[in-house]
Formats: sequence, structure tokens, C-alpha cells
Amino acid sequence: MLRIAHHPAYIHPLREGHRFPMLKYELIPAQLLHEGVVSAANFFIPGLAQQADILLAHDDRYVKALLDLTLDPRMVRRIGFPLSKGLVDRELYLVDGTIQASMFAQQYGVAFNTAGGTHHAGRDFGEGFCLFNDQAVAAAYLLNRKLAERILIIDLDVHQGNGTAHIFAGHRNIFTFSMHGDKNFPFVKELSHIDVPLPDGVGDEAYLSLLESELEQALARYNPDFVFYQAGVDILATDKLGKLNISEEGCRQRDKFVFAACHERGIPVQVSMGGGYSVHIKDIVNAHVNTYKTAIEVFGF
Repeated sequence: MLRIAHHPAYIHPLREGHRFPMLKYELIPAQLLHEGVVSAANFFIPGLAQQADILLAHDDRYVKALLDLTLDPRMVRRIGFPLSKGLVDRELYLVDGTIQASMFAQQYGVAFNTAGGTHHAGRDFGEGFCLFNDQAVAAAYLLNRKLAERILIIDLDVHQGNGTAHIFAGHRNIFTFSMHGDKNFPFVKELSHIDVPLPDGVGDEAYLSLLESELEQALARYNPDFVFYQAGVDILATDKLGKLNISEEGCRQRDKFVFAACHERGIPVQVSMGGGYSVHIKDIVNAHVNTYKTAIEVFGF
């Protein structure tokens, strides 16, 4: 059974300028239901992540300042959202959604969070609209509880997973793979276990060929028993921030390759949505919905 984390708390009333990209978290589950891809029974409601679990991946002082709403104003500006209890709770819900989805993935093969992919949050900092790093916390959670031994985080958002790389720099059991726009945000990159920088304008054929080669090598090198997949759709040619030239079909083929590579090896996969900033929100939602459809196809739900 496909399990999907979703909760109304994912949507928080933010500044008007940020409302449009947040709409997708309402529209993705609605579209999945509308098309009959899933039913209401597939969704589960997460709770608030526990502080002890957050601390497996984040610095104590940073976490305390967020929870107490005493974060330094400079860090608040770096994050890009006005700090509030509602915003912090939203992040706690999405982190718990990814933790729970990772355990469902071990049971069913693959599981989703309709939000998440907050990969710019590092051990002691937030950035780029990310406060806590949901997949980093969930990876540390699985390792801490001996539910996995070797974890690979595959980040295919157009922006480098700098926060994830920062948290797991040099880690011997949790490995980071980031394939991203070389000239895109963040402009100062962290060092992932494997980084695959892309030139502006790269198209489907070159992108998919490079992904197949690099990811096959990563899977062989690290031999993971669990995968986290950050499936950002800001690689699309229609994306306002992406700078790449990937079609909707190319994005779907990307997902299919990741899912098939993991399924063939018997590796469970947790998926978080990541970024997407196309001019028309239908392009964002359709590409994300394709990720669910592709997982269902590959894993045989």
C-alpha cells in the first residue's frame, strides 16, 4: 500500500509573495485524488517531530533558538520566512511526516511526503526557506534506531543539497549524492560525498545519461540498504529559477530511473517533493504527480 504523509499544517499563511509556491502542497494531494491515482486511505497525518529526533541531525543551540522563537534576526533573513510558532510547527510536522514515511517505505518499498525536501538546512543553520532538514533527520533516525545501516540521500533538485552535505560531511554510514545546477543557488557549495554539477541549459538526453552513469556508480560504491530521494521538479525548462532545459517527460524518466534502480536492488525509498517554481502551477503539480504515478508503476501498487 502506498503511504503518503499529508497534513493541513504544511500550509501556513506566509507573506503573499511566498503563497504561490506553497499552493502545490494543497494541490498535489487534491490532484492525486482527482485523477484516482490514490484514495484517501493512502494518506496519513503526521504529528510534531520530537526535539530529541531533530537533535540527531541539528545543533542544540540552533534548535532551541527556533523552538523558542529567539533565532538571530540575521539567520531569520537567511531563511527567508518571518519566524513564527506556526512556521516552526509546520516544519516539525513535515519532519515527522518524512520519519514516518521512511518506516512505511521499509514496509511497502516506497513512501512519500507531500512536502519536505528541505535540503538547505544545515546542522546549525537554516537557509533558502528551510528550517529543519527533514530527510537528514529521518536518515539519522533510522541509523540511530538500527533500522538501516547504509543510507544514500539522492538529491535531484536543481539546487545543491548543501545543508544535507553539511550535516553528513565525512559520514561513514550516511552518504549524500547531489546532481544540481553548477551556477545556481547556493552560490557557495558544500562538499557532498558525490556532487554532479550541471551547466546551464542541459537537456534531457545529456541529463539522463549523466544521471544513469553517476548514480549507478554511487549505488555500487555505497551499497545502501535505504534511499532518501529529494525529487525537486525545478529542473524543468519551465522553471523560473532552474536554468536547465528538462522536459516533463525527461523529469518523469529521471524518476523512473531512480525508482527502478532501487526496486531492482530491493532498496526501500522515501520521497520528499523538493522545489518547483514554474510560471504555471499546473506544470509544477503535474510533474510532482508524475513522480507518484511512476513510483506506483515501478513498485507495482
